[in-house]
Amino acid sequence: MVNGKAQLTFRAVVLSILLTIPLAAANAYLGLFAGLTVATAIPAAVISMAVLRVLGKSGVLENNIVATGASAGSSIAAGAVFTLPALVVLGTWKSFPYWWVMAISGLGGLLGVLFSVPLRRTLILEQNLKFPEGVATAEVLKVGADPTRGVSLLASAGLMAALTKLSATSGLRLIPDLFVITRNFASGIPAVFSFALSPALLGVGYIVGTNVAVLMAAGGFFAWWVLIPAFAAYVPTHEPVLAAQLQGLSTLQIAHALWSAKVRYVGVGAMLTGGLWSLWSLRRSLWSGIATGLSAARQGSTKVAEAERDLPMHLVLTGIVLFVIPLYVLYWLVVGSLGIALAMAIIMIVAGFVFSSVSGYMAGLVGSSNNPVSGITISTILFASLVLLLFLGSGSAVGPVAAILIGAVTCSAAAVAGDNLQDLKAGQLIGATPWQQQLMLAIGTLASAVVMAPVLNLLLEAYGIGAAAHPGIEPLAAPQANLMAAVAKGIFGGGLPWDMVGLGAVIGSLVIILDQILAHFKTAWRAPILAVAVGIYLPLELSTPILAGGILADLVERKLRAAYQDTALESARQSGLLIAAGLIAGEAIMGVLVAIPIVIFKNADVLALNDAWAAGQGSALGLLALMSLWIYRAASRPASSAG
Repeated sequence: MVNGKAQLTFRAVVLSILLTIPLAAANAYLGLFAGLTVATAIPAAVISMAVLRVLGKSGVLENNIVATGASAGSSIAAGAVFTLPALVVLGTWKSFPYWWVMAISGLGGLLGVLFSVPLRRTLILEQNLKFPEGVATAEVLKVGADPTRGVSLLASAGLMAALTKLSATSGLRLIPDLFVITRNFASGIPAVFSFALSPALLGVGYIVGTNVAVLMAAGGFFAWWVLIPAFAAYVPTHEPVLAAQLQGLSTLQIAHALWSAKVRYVGVGAMLTGGLWSLWSLRRSLWSGIATGLSAARQGSTKVAEAERDLPMHLVLTGIVLFVIPLYVLYWLVVGSLGIALAMAIIMIVAGFVFSSVSGYMAGLVGSSNNPVSGITISTILFASLVLLLFLGSGSAVGPVAAILIGAVTCSAAAVAGDNLQDLKAGQLIGATPWQQQLMLAIGTLASAVVMAPVLNLLLEAYGIGAAAHPGIEPLAAPQANLMAAVAKGIFGGGLPWDMVGLGAVIGSLVIILDQILAHFKTAWRAPILAVAVGIYLPLELSTPILAGGILADLVERKLRAAYQDTALESARQSGLLIAAGLIAGEAIMGVLVAIPIVIFKNADVLALNDAWAAGQGSALGLLALMSLWIYRAASRPASSAG
């Protein structure tokens, strides 16, 4: 109890778990689909306020507990989908084994909770970082006297997005998934413009903002309008084997074949460079955070006020030991050597704590949705691969698997740590008790881990990861997992095209230089390399709707700035964020639900209606334009009429 109000109540725990499971499933779909996950604390807080109000006598602190636990879904999903599908890509797993996925995601997430405990005082109180989602969640909780408007926006956007996904190619087949224009210039040079008809990607673009959306699209346009035409001109005279494979293909198929064989590895090099640069640029803050975190750990027995009380440090250290032991056993089962498994466990512990510190700092600086967890994981897998190479030698079959398992635990820990500190910032602003939030996040972590393997298997069987599971179904791209597999396999001699990776590293370095020039002149716009690199790596049709969402966010922001100031402006912005969250959740949850009959009946056409009822891609694009108009109008209305 704080300020006479309940926090960790039974009903709050139950509601939080009920929200966590669909949010985890939705973010798993989104992560595999577009390589991104989004923070879920704000929509969870709005739903909690509405539900607990009906049940009676709810308070800000109880709603905060619900939001804290539910937000774990996005973190566990990120840790799982960024890494574990790499084992499917490598052929190690044919499906996702339940207990392995639960152990890696659950124990990694719990380690993230514990690693973040000594960092709370440093990053939230002493360094006083922004923690934008935490501040926004606190504002939603404090001004949420009437949550019905927010729930109405969430539900309306979610229903629209869900119906759109149900009507698409994997469902009723009333509308296409893509809007595509192709041209074939002289000498077989392909030109492609593609746009995924996805409300979720509009929502992603709205949340990440114009700057990041433009950079992702710039990376996509550079890949598809510069690199692919250049390779199309180069391949016929210099690579006869690949040229023979392109014979007889359509313009779109040629472009995709060149992207798969060449361009995506340029994205690998750019992302690898971005991950290493992220660590280097954070080196001072990282060491400061670790030092002060250890100092806080030594002072853990100091008596503090209830509103400042963390989980006891002796329990934190005991928990870390207990959670590492089963992970050590899993590593031993993979490599068959107690000594190498011990080295893996040590790398995992050190990398987990170090990168949890980095993740927490970045969450405070730019927010959880912009936290470069994938860059952190790439760096972990690269370092782990190089160390394991010394023990296992080149050509080892288990080397890439072992490196990815280290990265999977580290990724889960780092994602949860950043999310935990974001939630704790919200709690600090409303007077919540830290240890109760930390315990609730641990419960949310376990709830998410329990359902992660079934969700991943469902998506794998219905859509496929990297390769289509059924004819006519677009596979899930899983960009980070494919990247992790490529890096780990390449280190152990798996034929990674290092010339393309090197080209990507050069491009990445040039973008970093541009970003540093922009920073020097203190411009409002920056050029974070990971945004550009992801754009290069992803198919163009995923970057273009994200750009549209970013432009939409900018138009709404301009209108709101003309009408509101200061606190009123911050409050008015929540409408657009809730709509974007609804679009993402609606499409993603429907994507999971549509997969169920496909898997049960082993038929991708099980929901398809008569082709005569299907609309063309122009009509589908018009539908998305009308949806964008509704988003603009609803997001830019005064808060009193935002329903």
